[in-house]
Amino acid sequence: MKTQDRPVSLRVLAVGIALAIVIGLPFALKPRNDLLASADETLTIITPHNEAVRHEFATAFARHYREKTGRTIRIDWRMPGGTSEISRYLAGEYLAAFEAEWKKSGRDPSPEASSSFDSPSVKLPPDPASDTTAQAARRFFLSSNTGIGIDLFFGGGAYDFDQQAAAGRLVPSDAIRNHPAWFTENSIPQSVSGEIFYQPDGTWIGACLSSFGICYNTDSLRRLGIETLPASWQDLTNPAFQRQVALADPTKSGSAAKAFEMVIQQQMQQLTAAGGGEHEALVASGWIRGLQIIQAASANARYFTDSAAKIPIDVSLGDAAIGMCIDFYGRFQSEAVKVGSGESRLQYFTPAGGSSVGVDPIGLLRGAPNRPAAEEFIAFTLSLEGQKLWNFKPGTPGGPEKYALRRLPIRKELYAPEYAQYRSDPEVQPYEEAKLFTYHPAWTAPLFRVIAFIVRVMCLDLHHEQAAAWQALAAAGFPREAYKKFTDLSAVDYETSRNTLKPALASRNRIDEVRLAKELSDKFRAQYREATRLAKEGK
Repeated sequence: MKTQDRPVSLRVLAVGIALAIVIGLPFALKPRNDLLASADETLTIITPHNEAVRHEFATAFARHYREKTGRTIRIDWRMPGGTSEISRYLAGEYLAAFEAEWKKSGRDPSPEASSSFDSPSVKLPPDPASDTTAQAARRFFLSSNTGIGIDLFFGGGAYDFDQQAAAGRLVPSDAIRNHPAWFTENSIPQSVSGEIFYQPDGTWIGACLSSFGICYNTDSLRRLGIETLPASWQDLTNPAFQRQVALADPTKSGSAAKAFEMVIQQQMQQLTAAGGGEHEALVASGWIRGLQIIQAASANARYFTDSAAKIPIDVSLGDAAIGMCIDFYGRFQSEAVKVGSGESRLQYFTPAGGSSVGVDPIGLLRGAPNRPAAEEFIAFTLSLEGQKLWNFKPGTPGGPEKYALRRLPIRKELYAPEYAQYRSDPEVQPYEEAKLFTYHPAWTAPLFRVIAFIVRVMCLDLHHEQAAAWQALAAAGFPREAYKKFTDLSAVDYETSRNTLKPALASRNRIDEVRLAKELSDKFRAQYREATRLAKEGK
């Protein structure tokens, strides 16, 4: 070897060794035994829960299951997206499964059967002999064990679980019958402040609590010169937050739709509590006021994301200063970015009287391939052993191994003083907070999908025009006529939403929704452009 070639050869050798280490290290660190492949059983769960929740519950349940049964079990998690995406996925999979079973039974496939088997609007007569094709399909599905290879639906909002139960995709579990002592006012109440915590037949049961609020970055607030800390939903409308608010798309995220519903409900409650008019008129006024808060917050928005979990992450990074989020996303991310013993730069709060306390349920899917293990997982999740995982600190007795989940257990027993030292959020008392807000489902629950639709046509589809109008308004000091034009929501008022928008969205003819969306989008586009013109003229 020539002397001048030696440095080059050594460099090549060093690069080769480094490359071998990079390639070989993952294989060297791989566990010798593939614990998942060698498990005796598999439990398949579809969920929107994050990796931290999946890890802690999979680890703890596997240990619990082996101690109780002597068998090993692995959890096959399915994560197609948020709750809304999961709902669409389940609908599609059950449609395919039903059509296969219907054909196997000797019946001819038909559009009527396929569109009716999971429709709660199809009512069954006492005598099956008089069934129409739609009724026969519905009766067949509800009496069948038609499945899609998934055992449980774990996590999401009560609204989505109600929809799955009404369709017949969820079936009653044995948890309430097997553990009646858990389902009392002193442990898991059936309802709290208007929110349902479980279905009496066990079709779905709340596994943990959740509420909605605001997360903000203290560094970003200082950068923007905002000295007063946010305290209410209205703070999202502060013009100082232009292009600094992070929001989620309510047509993609059920939790985002629920958060917007909370904004509207609070305005309704404030007006009806104050009195001074007809109750129905006050509720209708609250609807408009709530939508106006959403409209202004949207005008400040940096974006609308498909994933509600993205918001606190982006706010913690300073990509947005403030955003609407679910409590556990905010608390979890606050914990994740905290440095040392000081306060985290990401803070979360639930506006006082600004949100109900609801549940994230768990439910057994029709045709579950491993029902015994699924029943055991439900029972484990609701037991004190499983409930401690939600809010206990890692390493505490009964707590998670790796992650502080920063979620709130549904079992009242864990809010007793003796557990405070173990909890990540000992100051949070959700059952006390629930007393500040009473959810009135009759006011907005029938319009849940309508709210998401309005936000879409009023905000998402026209965000460029909306933000431009808002910027012009702020620059002009919000002149009266321009502001009035911008906030005119007569096209989506309470009466119109109930009597026109709701039926159109419920129509089986999708053209009705498309036509309505175009009509409203055109109206709001013209409205925002006119508001911009008036603002620039100082009117």
